[in-house]
Amino acid sequence: MSLEEPDSAALSRSQYESLLDAAETYREALVVRLCGDVGLRPTELAELTVDDIEQVRIDPPRYLIRVPAVDDGSGRTAYLPTQVERELRRYARSNGLTTDDRIFPVTARRLQMLVSEVADRAAEFLDQPTLANVSTSDLRQYFARTALVDHAVNPRVVKTVGGWRSFEALEPYLPEPTDAEIVDAFDAAERPSGPGRGGSGAETGPMVSDDSVIRLLLAASDRYALLRLDADGYVERWNRSAAAMFGYRAGEIVGTHISTFYTDEAVDDGVPERTLTAALEDSGTETDGWRIHEDGTRFRATEVVSPLRDEQGRHRGFAVFVRDASAVHEEIESVRARRDELEGRYAVATAHRSVTRSLFESTDHEEIETETCAALADGRAYECAWIDRATHSNQRREWRVSSGIEPDAVDRLVPERWLEGSTTDDLVDKQTGDESGAAGDERELTGGEREMAVSIATDVSLTTERDDSDESSDERGALARVPLVYGDTVYGTLSVATERAGAFDADERQWLETIGRQVGYAIAATRRRNLLLSDNVVELEFDCRDADSVFVAASRRFGCRFELDSLVPISESTQLYYLRLEGASPADVFELAADDPGVADCRLVETDEEGWRVEFVVCGSSPALTLTEYGVTVVDAVTEAGVTTLTAECAADADLRTIVTGLRAAFPDSELVGKREVERTVQTAHEFREGLEDRLTDRQEASLRAAYSGGYYDWPRESTAEEIADAMGISSPTLHNHLRKGQHELLRTFFDDPTEDDGSENTT
Repeated sequence: MSLEEPDSAALSRSQYESLLDAAETYREALVVRLCGDVGLRPTELAELTVDDIEQVRIDPPRYLIRVPAVDDGSGRTAYLPTQVERELRRYARSNGLTTDDRIFPVTARRLQMLVSEVADRAAEFLDQPTLANVSTSDLRQYFARTALVDHAVNPRVVKTVGGWRSFEALEPYLPEPTDAEIVDAFDAAERPSGPGRGGSGAETGPMVSDDSVIRLLLAASDRYALLRLDADGYVERWNRSAAAMFGYRAGEIVGTHISTFYTDEAVDDGVPERTLTAALEDSGTETDGWRIHEDGTRFRATEVVSPLRDEQGRHRGFAVFVRDASAVHEEIESVRARRDELEGRYAVATAHRSVTRSLFESTDHEEIETETCAALADGRAYECAWIDRATHSNQRREWRVSSGIEPDAVDRLVPERWLEGSTTDDLVDKQTGDESGAAGDERELTGGEREMAVSIATDVSLTTERDDSDESSDERGALARVPLVYGDTVYGTLSVATERAGAFDADERQWLETIGRQVGYAIAATRRRNLLLSDNVVELEFDCRDADSVFVAASRRFGCRFELDSLVPISESTQLYYLRLEGASPADVFELAADDPGVADCRLVETDEEGWRVEFVVCGSSPALTLTEYGVTVVDAVTEAGVTTLTAECAADADLRTIVTGLRAAFPDSELVGKREVERTVQTAHEFREGLEDRLTDRQEASLRAAYSGGYYDWPRESTAEEIADAMGISSPTLHNHLRKGQHELLRTFFDDPTEDDGSENTT
């Protein structure tokens, strides 16, 4: 290009804006602006400092540049548009420049190369090879043409601010006036002049122009794009920001309808046309939805469409601002997912509290099962819940209670492996973390080693009745199953179903395990409570020949006899046995018991002429413990000839089948050999006191009362034994003798049957 041929290859406004769009750095855009909007030469830019900027008007603010003298020329004054002044000072501040520092501390040649690099990028981007030849001289020519033709600035002003030596240099930019222009010019002179008319140098840009700051922001990120459409919605202008976002080059997309950026579903629904219509009717519209990249991938975008109008108000097209909202959308979805997760956890916690509350209020086994299922299904946590009460001997389901689903519909819901025939014991195993619901690491666990495990089934159909042709009605979800246990006793299995996404994580599985234990505890406690409160009880007699019992094994080997004196529960899985041993040496029995993992300890307590009194600490499974866990009280146990005969009591309404099959599950070689109803003898407090007084001598009762009233049994003691003995006028050994025998009678009356007499003579 040359100044002498401005009309043949003059830089257009759109080409100039394309150069600004191609600038990748703030400095590149600023150099282009100082050449094209201010008219500075590269040699002048290389010497320019912040101190050369001068404000000459305050309201509104206006600025000039005192251009330094270079190349043996004289300095001059150039007009500095307000927006360029702001960008210039912002650049100086961001680079920490002082007023004396050069703004561009490089050579004039380097500035020319910088403009050439920007031109090459613009040519490649727009597929216009002629742009690659744009130089700083072309930008100065663009400045002259814009000032003279577009803004009608006084040629003398343009000559002065641009540093041209003569008007002949500007002559090519001054077209011959038409008749209408001549009339309009002198007609304006006859009318009163107003502010802003004539060579004021006021900046009146084109109908629509990208603000430079916005342009730089767009260039700095690929999440924002600004494009222009014609009146029919076809792409008219395509800049680097739009190319970075959508992936199309200008030559590929200019002239294409905006619907190209919408999904096929949106196009079929007429969304692009409705968006443009709404923008026209409402003077702009904002929408949010999916948009399409050049490679076909989708992204979430916010789109602002504004109509463009000329000075006469005629519609000329649309300005479209697009923001890639994928990150925000993902964050929102993440927050929603987290909210749903928290709501799910809250629903699970609410269900847990409801179950706990129902357990306190339930009075029998069936009511516990019914209320547990109702509490779990009555809320957002689970769609339905059911409990299967299965026997352990033949693994047949004997009872099912449900809520949220009919009992008969459950079998159509659960996986094959959960149906009848799968064992309950596969749930009571070590948890391996496998959520597929498989049994995991199968091995036999005994006693306190046994742990709860939750079985999970995912992506199962929760629809029990539907038309097979209507697959859309199939609701998918997950199932979980947990055993109801107390100690080693399994009362059944609890199952729940839910449609919640991400259900049955580690925390929820642990919670379900807790529910399984709580329900098991409640069932056992209810059975025991009903036994204690019942006037009529059922006395049961069992024979156990199972060699897993250490007492059965010892009686077979040594031909000895064990008779239970007392059974003391220490913990859930540990009991203290006090037995009478006859017919074998305690040492031989203890040696055999040492090899039994269920016996933690044993010792000799007492020896008499008839045999021995021994103590066993039994951990884990035993016939007496199993019966106790089913709410049965063991009254007596005798083992001889390889058979343990247990006498026990249970409530009259107890489920005998569950008790018997529960015992046989742990000790298969066991059977119920007798059953009879008996009426429990009720002893009043007065009768108990009278019976106790009959067993105490006067001196024993007096000694106990004196020691109790004197504070001998307090801690710390208020009186010593010597002080009590002195007060009673007896010796201290005599007092201790009375106290010891009196305490023995008190304890024997409480722990043993007071009607039985051991034949001993109680003397003072």
